[in-house]
Amino acid sequence: MNKVMVGMSGGVDSSVAAMLLRDGGYDVTGVTLRMFGDADIAEAVQDGKTCCALSDVSDAKAVAEKLGFGHFVFDFTEYFRADVMERFAQSYICGRTPNPCIECNRHVKFGAMLDRAMELGYDFIATGHYAVIEYDEERGRYILKRPADRSKDQTYVLYSLTQDQLAHTLFPLGKLEKSRVRALAEQVGLVNSDKPDSQDICFVPDGDYAGFISRFSGIVPKHGSFTDMDGNILGKHKGVICYTVGQRKHLGISLGKPAYVVRKDAETNTVTLGSESDLYTDSLIAEDFNLISVDELTAPMRVTAKTRYSQHEQPAVVSYIGDGRYRVEFDEPQRAVTSGQAVVLYDGDIVVGGGTIL
Repeated sequence: MNKVMVGMSGGVDSSVAAMLLRDGGYDVTGVTLRMFGDADIAEAVQDGKTCCALSDVSDAKAVAEKLGFGHFVFDFTEYFRADVMERFAQSYICGRTPNPCIECNRHVKFGAMLDRAMELGYDFIATGHYAVIEYDEERGRYILKRPADRSKDQTYVLYSLTQDQLAHTLFPLGKLEKSRVRALAEQVGLVNSDKPDSQDICFVPDGDYAGFISRFSGIVPKHGSFTDMDGNILGKHKGVICYTVGQRKHLGISLGKPAYVVRKDAETNTVTLGSESDLYTDSLIAEDFNLISVDELTAPMRVTAKTRYSQHEQPAVVSYIGDGRYRVEFDEPQRAVTSGQAVVLYDGDIVVGGGTIL
């Protein structure tokens, strides 16, 4: 019997994933990852909307007990602080806009947790992510595909999975609709069957990124200059970390016409403002790339691409340009392509790969 360690967040998705694996004949153990220290927990869960709260641990334990398998809590606060929170803060300080969920998946859930599972003799880890893993005999590779429930598609934040990680990971919910998942939880009376999904970055539940970064790093944002597209000074900003590309509201400056954040430059401490049309670009360059469906890219490839989690894929061509970098050229200009975010490429339902936008 194959042994599987299921990452249980306390939510309905991971709970049903564990139940399905148990019913499928796997030897299941549930694990909840403790991501925060005591002080971090007190601050992060103050509004009760985030994941990783103490109540989530008790929910996961209750589900495991009801379903008849063991449950443990792993203290991964050191990994989470270094590989997610620190990276998030430093990226923002450098003028980029990172996606911490991608880093959490890359380094913690499918990094540290998978390593721990292998050390303890498990065959697989599993989570409640909505995605599909298959082995493609013709390619000789594991592939990552979009799920049946397109509204819950989480492949964008899973593009960094390596062949080894895919070989030892199970996504039991990939071929189910979310409504079916909740119905299954209700049928067996799971305590979290109607628990709402978490929506926020778990360590910044109030959305105040600048406040978090200041508290976490001790760095006080320095005021600098707003400039126009020609470099002319328009006024003063509150610090580069207080803004994101595409932002229009809460700029603290009135120009008599709509203005949007077009660029941020941490080195010069400037924030460039422009019109809506200045936000569009027809190409990007990405680094730190991970290819899944192919081993290498030897010629330009027609794909669809997403530059944000919620974006619909857009037709594009990707080319390798050397030094680990890839150029993605879109058929139509894209709005607010942002340094630090991920670009993820698709070939139909199959994830080709992805990387970090420069």
